[in-house]
Amino acid sequence: MFDSIDSLNEAIVSCRACERLVRYREYVASVKVKRFRDWEYWSKPVPGFGDSNARLLIIGLAPAAHGANRTGRMFTGDSSGSWLIKALYETGFTNKPTSMSRDDGLILCDVYITAVLRCAPPDNRPSRSEIGNCMIYLVHETSLLKNVRMVLTLGAIAFNAYCSINGISGLRFRHGSSYAVRDREGRTITLLSSYHPSRQNTQTGKLSWSMWIDIFRRIRLMLDTLDGSEPKP
Repeated sequence: MFDSIDSLNEAIVSCRACERLVRYREYVASVKVKRFRDWEYWSKPVPGFGDSNARLLIIGLAPAAHGANRTGRMFTGDSSGSWLIKALYETGFTNKPTSMSRDDGLILCDVYITAVLRCAPPDNRPSRSEIGNCMIYLVHETSLLKNVRMVLTLGAIAFNAYCSINGISGLRFRHGSSYAVRDREGRTITLLSSYHPSRQNTQTGKLSWSMWIDIFRRIRLMLDTLDGSEPKP
């Protein structure tokens, strides 16, 4: 159906399949919050972004109401994005440690970032039908990203969604878990899972920085081992 990431992303941005999510994302963009009152919110479904030749795919839950729903780029302009991009920078996957806007010069190397949902859900609680509507985009996305060898899922919803679209059963989400699986294309994938770097998790201590950065150091080591290069410090 889609012959490139660009054509897929065009379809994602124009999607209006979930009435509740359309209403919410547009409501948030009209009301805004005080600290972003001068922003023109993106207020559309948010496509994935990054290196289309990436070996690492990161799957989150959904755009944040005043993060990606505002900026138009996944994990950009909110605290979750700050944690993710800083960790990627420290392990050699980006050219800078911050993610603030679509035109901030951030470049991802060997990593592609996406999410199960493309619209911000109220209270970060998507319905089952909304997840089902959006997963078709994840199906096409994972098929188009031909070089992926490792998938990092952030949270149980992302973990379960990836397993579902690939017909993988019997695995349990657990922070730091790692499984060797086959995707629906027959490729061998290392599937990893982590708690999502949401404020709820980071501010309560459920996810500490040491727990978080350890995931990315493991990923870097595994990828460097795959290509035979020296591990990066």
